[in-house]
Amino acid sequence: MVGIPQAEMVAFRRAPGAGTDADGQPLWIPAPEGGRSGGGQRTHAPSEDDVRFHRGLPPSKRTPGRPRVSAAVLGVFTGREIDELVEFFDANGYATLRGVFDESAVLDMEAELVGAQRRLVDATLDPRHATDILDEPSATIGGRPFAHYVCFATDASALADRAVHHQALVEVAQRLLGPTAWLLDYEQFGVVYQDARPDPGSGYSRIGWHTDHQSAPHLDIWPGVAFTIHFDPTSPANGFLRLVPRSHLGGTEGIPPGFERVPGEIALYAERGDVLFHHADLWHAAARGTADGQAAIRRHLRGSWYGGTKLAVGHGTDDFVKNALR
Repeated sequence: MVGIPQAEMVAFRRAPGAGTDADGQPLWIPAPEGGRSGGGQRTHAPSEDDVRFHRGLPPSKRTPGRPRVSAAVLGVFTGREIDELVEFFDANGYATLRGVFDESAVLDMEAELVGAQRRLVDATLDPRHATDILDEPSATIGGRPFAHYVCFATDASALADRAVHHQALVEVAQRLLGPTAWLLDYEQFGVVYQDARPDPGSGYSRIGWHTDHQSAPHLDIWPGVAFTIHFDPTSPANGFLRLVPRSHLGGTEGIPPGFERVPGEIALYAERGDVLFHHADLWHAAARGTADGQAAIRRHLRGSWYGGTKLAVGHGTDDFVKNALR
């Protein structure tokens, strides 16, 4: 049964925040009614195709499938379910890896990155970690200067560098892109620590519809897969990822220029420590949080792996296309 835990087979439970539409409403997922009889014995087991549909996987090649009403469901996997993660990713354009980092690892990495962010604002961190392309140099939070981005974060934090090279993350990247996949941590912006929060002086609280491929369509680095390590659970309060499942299988014709609602889009919520992978051709955007203050903070570490030609050292950012509205 494709490695699905027994409890999940019975209850068809989804992870918190997964399988919801853009308004936070749950997508339809088939579930057994009751499912158990007296004595705690299971009265029936869901079919393999029902299980695969619940996990967002295509129908089994061994059994005939039936039409499905949704292409985007759970999509959350553990380090022991890399095969299922890869299959889900290929079909939908995204997948979440959960349980790789424990709380102590997330806490220590978070502390190093917050410290680097503070040093950048205080001008005691090398200015190569700043960006006036992604960030707004005049950004303020609470009336004080603020840096939403710390570029080349893996050079500013040894723990961040260790995290992005975690065996599970490397395995996923190589499974998706091939054994020669390479991490862009040395050029352009490198791996970036991002801190989004709404404020009258904020320079980063949301991002409009785009694909990562649009930022450099002229380069031979593609295909690409982005990863995001989450430090804050996401929600309507602090913002969340909007995406269109399976949009990576087509082009960008019809992609909105701003923040419009797109038919078929879903809201994807993350837990602290989650690692989200998404395809470079996936349509996605980030919603602004509705809360204020601490409840509105959304922080993560983001980078990308590629399967094409490596960028030369010194390539720079002159040809970077800032294609997403802020």
